[in-house]
Order: sequence, then structure tokens, then C-alpha cells
Amino acid sequence: MRFLTLIAIRSRNYSSRSSISAISHIKFAEFHGTCRYSSGVFKHKSVPGSRASETAINKPSETFDSIDFNQKTVEETISSYGNDWKRAFEFFDWIESDCRFRHNTSTYNRMIDVLGKFFEFDLAWGLINRMRRSGVVCSPDHTTFRIMFKRYLAAHMVQEAIDVYNTQMENFDLKDETSFLNLIDALCDHRHVIEAEELCKGKGSFFANSTKLHNMLLHGWMKMGWWSKCREFWNEMDENNVCRDVHSYSIYMDIMRKCDKPWKAVKLYKEMKKKGILLDVVAYNTVIHAIGLSEGVDESVRLYREMMEFGCKPNVGTYNTLVKLFCDGGRVRHAYSLLNQMREKGCPPDVITYHSFFRCLNKPKEILILFDRMVESGVRPRMDTYVMLIKKFGRWGFLRPVFIIWKKMEEHGCSPSEFAYNALIDALVQKGMVDMARKYEGEMLARGHSAKPRKELCTKPESNESDDVCG
Repeated sequence: MRFLTLIAIRSRNYSSRSSISAISHIKFAEFHGTCRYSSGVFKHKSVPGSRASETAINKPSETFDSIDFNQKTVEETISSYGNDWKRAFEFFDWIESDCRFRHNTSTYNRMIDVLGKFFEFDLAWGLINRMRRSGVVCSPDHTTFRIMFKRYLAAHMVQEAIDVYNTQMENFDLKDETSFLNLIDALCDHRHVIEAEELCKGKGSFFANSTKLHNMLLHGWMKMGWWSKCREFWNEMDENNVCRDVHSYSIYMDIMRKCDKPWKAVKLYKEMKKKGILLDVVAYNTVIHAIGLSEGVDESVRLYREMMEFGCKPNVGTYNTLVKLFCDGGRVRHAYSLLNQMREKGCPPDVITYHSFFRCLNKPKEILILFDRMVESGVRPRMDTYVMLIKKFGRWGFLRPVFIIWKKMEEHGCSPSEFAYNALIDALVQKGMVDMARKYEGEMLARGHSAKPRKELCTKPESNESDDVCG
């Protein structure tokens, strides 16, 4: 019989040089009838209700009451089960009922997001109504419904998302401009720009005078890759006397870069300067990337120095852009040099910084050393980090580093996503390890994920319920 063991893991202080204090990080883990310490904090044999646990669990004063379950820790734990909604929901209810933890709006929103990711909308609405019944403790906010918009639209349930705004928001006193902007933003973000534009036009003068709404729609057309529509919409803004701000220019410069016309982005940058529009860090980052593609990374460095002279402070995105340009140009030593300077310049590297290195490096040992350096410096890998590395090592036919990364993913408390399982199974099938591949395929199916059809495993095609499991 399987038992659920509660483990309180003292989250690693990943950098010995860093003064960041370690935080408590709670995890559930499954064991087959046994228990053990994890980081030496405490242990139990099973969840409340099982015979094996009755003696141990019924001592709250000696166990749970003495532990500070802070809000941030609970949010992080729910997020760590982002690919296993049942376990996340079990934890959410358990910590409230057995540990006397009081959920706030943030922890509710985190759980609602996980449920929406797997299209468990009835359960999500149940939590929203539970929040409303709780009274002063917590209540749904704009973030709650922004999550619902996002998850409905990830499932391409456009009318349901619109109905939430039209019929539900008034019940929570949240039918206002912020909610409308959140709906339009979610529609554009998930490539339902036609519907978003129709809703905007129904707002009359509010839409006609709103630069913010026009920017959202322009960004939506960019996400769809409809470059001719982007140009048409950009010109319409000018014809309709819609004020183009720095964000409008940033979006359109990015459009020019993405449609392989980076020199036009540089031209727009010069137009902004001529009009006296002050560039912010986002605009500079966009043109730094564009000029690097059109004229080379040395010109990007020159522009980086210019932004410093004009008093625009670079952010981590600025350095990430330069690192990527160096890596893509084969100048990895320059990229490493910049990586070493980032912390000194007040912009510590993030996971995106390291992704550029992982993509360009071609030695497994060097990648693993850099991965460990990343973790030790306090940068937590994302699920797509693990998937990227598993795929890369799998393509090269190196299973040892594949399993090293898989083990680290589990040690870091991440529940494998559908993409992680499929990457691992592909690597195993490529090496002819069919039995082990079947084992992991069975495990992923048991967790509610969809397996890719594979003739080697006799896997039948099945409909994929979600196109947004990573996110």
C-alpha cells in the first residue's frame, strides 16, 4: 500500500557566497510503506486517515503547530505541483484542514491557476465561491479573474471567457476597466485578436482614444505572426490619431525584428529619437537585439553604452540579449565574461541567461558544470530548462546526463511535465531501452498526461486535452 509522507524540506541556500536566507519549502512525496527524513526536519508514515499514521499524526502540538507555514512557502509548494493538479489540490485542502493554515487570496489564486491549467473549471469556480463565502479572510480579486480568462483562452473557450466578464464580474463588484483590459490582454495573448478587436470596437470612444488597448491589439497581431496586419494596424493608429507611445514603438520594433527586418527596427529607433520620445529599458533592449542582428553584436554593445550615458539603467533582459547575441555569434568567451560581470553590475543572471549558454554549448560535462553553477548561485531551473537539456542530451545519445538532470529535477521538487516525460521516453526509445520507456510512459499516463504515439511502444494516438501544460 502506498503512503503519502509529508516532508518539510529546508530549501537550499544555493549560493554559499550569497547572504540570502534559506526558506522552508514543503513537499509531499510518495513512499512504499516507509518513511525517512528529508533534510532532517521531520517525518510521518502517511497522511491523516491511514492506520499507520493515526498515532503520529494526532499530535499537532508536536508536529504541525510548531512549524511556520508562511504564505510564500505554500504558494511555492502548490506551484511545484503545477503538473499534478490532484496532488496540488490534496495539499491545498490538507494544509488548511490538518495544519490550521489560513489560505489568502494569493494561495487561492495559485491553486485556481493549477486547476485551470488542466481544465478543471468546476473545481476552480468552487474555490472562487469558497473565497467569497470566507468573508473578510479573502475574496476574489482582479488577479483571480485574469487567471480564469487566461485558462479559458488557453483551452480556446473564448465565449466562456467573455461570459465571465459579462455575467460574473458584477457579482464580485469587479466589472470595471481593469477587468476589461485583463480580458483583452488575455485574448490577445492567446491569439484571439479578432474577437478582442470586436469587443474593443464595441467600446466606442473609449477604444478610439486608448493607446493601451491599441498596444494590446498590436501585440496580439505580433503573436499571431500576421505581419501584414501588424503594418496595417500600425498605419491605422496614425490615421486615427491614436497617440503612439514608447510601448507602441517597442512592440512595432519587435515586430520588425521578428519578421526578419531588423534594420527597420533601427530606423524606428532613430524616428523615436527624432520625435523626442524617451526610450525606456524595454525599448532599448528591443533595438539592442535588432541592431545586433542587422549590424553585429559590437553595435549592440555601443548602444548599450549609449543607454548608460543617457541614464537608462540596464536590466537583466539587457544583459540576456547581449549574452544571447554573443552565444549565437560563437563568441562564448565574451558571453562568459559578461555573465561574470552581471552580479557586480546589480543584475544577477536569471534562468534565461543560462538558457543561451545551454543552447550553444556542445559538451555534456561543460553543460552540467554550468547547470550546477546556476543552481548554486540561487537560480532555480524552470521546467523548460529540464526539458531542453533532456532533449539535447537525448539527441546526442547520452543517457547518463539525461538521468542526472531528471534526478536533479526531482530533488528540486518539480513534478515532471508532459514534455519532460516525452523527452525522456524519446531518449530511451532512441537507445533501444523499450522496457524502461514503457515504465515512464505508464507513470506519465497515471499522472494524467498524454503520451506521444510511438510505434516502438505500441502507443495509440489520443486527443491532447491541453496545449498549455507547461504554463
